[in-house]
This record gives sequence, structure tokens and C-alpha cells, in this order.
Amino acid sequence: MALSKGLIFGMIFTVLTIVKPSEAALDVHYYDRSCPAAEKIILETVRNATLYDPKVPARLLRMFFHDCFIRGCDASILLDSTRSNQAEKDGPPNISVRSFYVIEDAKTKLEKACPRTVSCADVIAIAARDVVTLSGGPYWSVLKGRKDGTISRANETVNLPAPTFNVSQLIQSFAARGLSVKDMVTLSGGHTLGFSHCSSFESRLQNFSKFHDIDPSMNFAFAQSLKKKCPRSNRGKNAGTVLDSTNSVFDNDYYKQILSGKGVFGSDQVLLGDSRTKWIVETFAHDQKAFFREFAVSMVKLGNFGVKENGQVRVNTGFIN
Repeated sequence: MALSKGLIFGMIFTVLTIVKPSEAALDVHYYDRSCPAAEKIILETVRNATLYDPKVPARLLRMFFHDCFIRGCDASILLDSTRSNQAEKDGPPNISVRSFYVIEDAKTKLEKACPRTVSCADVIAIAARDVVTLSGGPYWSVLKGRKDGTISRANETVNLPAPTFNVSQLIQSFAARGLSVKDMVTLSGGHTLGFSHCSSFESRLQNFSKFHDIDPSMNFAFAQSLKKKCPRSNRGKNAGTVLDSTNSVFDNDYYKQILSGKGVFGSDQVLLGDSRTKWIVETFAHDQKAFFREFAVSMVKLGNFGVKENGQVRVNTGFIN
């Protein structure tokens, strides 16, 4: 399914960010001399993959989030499991990430053009930006110069924010990565792209609490529609739902859904019920430009978390050198 020119060249916002040396040694122009074609190679690879599989944007964006939240943005999510170690990509929250082949394809091309130069971590960060822009969202200048990690443990995926988290748990989880309350609500808007399996939200649909069968914060008709998609018997492995009504387009519909009681995850809908986050949801639901602007800023901040300035540039995405 081809993406329209309007989506590809939609609203573009450039974020110019100055990062203090004490925070990270990242630079927008890091590959200007050593691999000037790097971003073009990654963009073309991502665009071709997206045209072939419309699920790619959501999966690559989730890959970036999950990678950065575990050990910092170090591409540890790409490492394969071994006989002695189960890696992050095989941890339960990452089973649905997939599309690792897109990063592998881009890396293979980069190794031919500029051997041992562009880190896997930078490929993920650039690809995350590109899928947002290709889906009609904002553009930002990706800071580059990350090095790749050598450790990846599946049990550390328990540190990812869960779809059942309340606002306080979400705030604490994001704060541990140097992100503010506004960053948390903003980055949650990444759910505008994507799909969820029933297991991530079915607890809201039946036997929710002692007093409510269905989560009372959920729109009743919406809950009934989700029940039909997630029957307890005869459920297919791909049963689930999209996360907003325009799931292939990066827009502010996610926040509009929350205002209507149609947030799929409990961690989505709770943002409307807390004074610390409600005003941000309402702002973004009514002002897409504000959401785009803040999303670009928050993505740069997340991409700078836990950056490794010294280390290796993996030749193969799935193995350490």
C-alpha cells in the first residue's frame, strides 16, 4: 500500500538542539565526512519496507522506545539470544516488535558503503525518525554518534512501562530515563501508530474489579467492540486492535480517542483522569502542531538517554564483534 505524497511530505518541524558536552557527545553532523550517504541509505530502506509492509512504522518506532528504555539507546534489542543467554528481543514485551530485518537490511547496505562506521544504535534512531515523517508526522534532526552495547538480557524487559501502569508509575518510569511528565504524555502519543494484541488490554473488558466487569473509564460501546475482537474462545494468535482510528497515519487522533474514553491500554486512558496529565492530553487533542513540536523534542531527549560514547560499532546487528 503506497503512502500518499501528502503523508510523506506532511507537516515538518525541524528541531535544533544543542547538547551540552556533559550530557552526551552526539552531533547532528557526526557522519558528514565518514559516511555522508548514511541517512539517505536508511531512509530508502525504511521507505521500501514500509511500502511492502504497512506494519513497519509502528514496529520500528516501538523498537526505538524499547531499546532506549532498557540500557539506553545502544541497539541491545537487536542482539540475538545464545545458548547461555536469552536476549531482549525474546523478552515477552518485545515479541511483537519484529521488523528487525529492516534494520539488518539498512546495516548491510551501510557496511558496503562505509564499513565499521555507522552504529546499529544510530540506525535505529534515524529509522524511528523516518517512519514518523513518512507517516505524516514531524521531522527532527537526529543526533548521532552512539555506540553499540554488548549486553542484552530478556529479563530486563520487565523494566518497560506496562499497559496496566497508573499515572504515578508512568511518571516514575519515564523520570528514571530523564524524561518529564510532558515527555511521558507526548511519547505515549507514539501509540497513534500501531496494533495491540488482546493480552495487553483484555483485563479491562471482563472481571475488571470487584464492582465493575468493564473498566468504567472505557467507553461502553468501544469496550463491546473490543470484546468481539478478543473472544475468550477460538481466538487467533493475531487477534487484537489498532491503537487509534487512523493507525497508519501519525496524527493526534490518539489523544482524541482518550477524550472519548477509547484509549486501548489502561495506561492510555488513565492520562485523562489525573490532573498532572489531563491538560496535556486536552492540549494535544485540540492542537496537532503542538503535539508534533513536543514529540520531536521528546524524541531527541529519549534518544540521548544512556548513550555510550565509547564502545563498538557492530558489523552484524545480531552479534557483538
